[in-house]
Amino acid sequence: MTHPIYPCLWFDGQAKEAADYYCSIFKKSRITAENPMVVMFELNDSTFMALNGGPHFTFNEASSFVVNCDTQEEIDYYWNKLTEGGEESMCGWLKDKYGLSWQIVPSILGKLVSDPEKGQRVVQAFLKMKKFDIQTLLNA
Repeated sequence: MTHPIYPCLWFDGQAKEAADYYCSIFKKSRITAENPMVVMFELNDSTFMALNGGPHFTFNEASSFVVNCDTQEEIDYYWNKLTEGGEESMCGWLKDKYGLSWQIVPSILGKLVSDPEKGQRVVQAFLKMKKFDIQTLLNA
């Protein structure tokens, strides 16, 4: 691709630490380049830039990264890893220890909420959840 698009994540001197942290969580990951200002890394074939930009800006919920999970074990794994030092929110949302927002969602969710018979029950079920529970959604 001639003009790839990727996010630049602004950190206050923690770019390398954060890149190492994310690479330790995602199995298919690596740091591809680094210097004192910028660390380039890949998570599951997606490119990220971590910038040591200083204290001027912080993360908020207006931007988040979605991790689609096929199994409850995957949901539990990413939820547990990314909430270490962070905080849980509702409906599969969380903030990691750097304040970056993530959505840990079952890959089947779109199909379940689109089901004309049970879609509304699924929505009502997940509105009560912090971490998604696939079996509860299937039973809705």
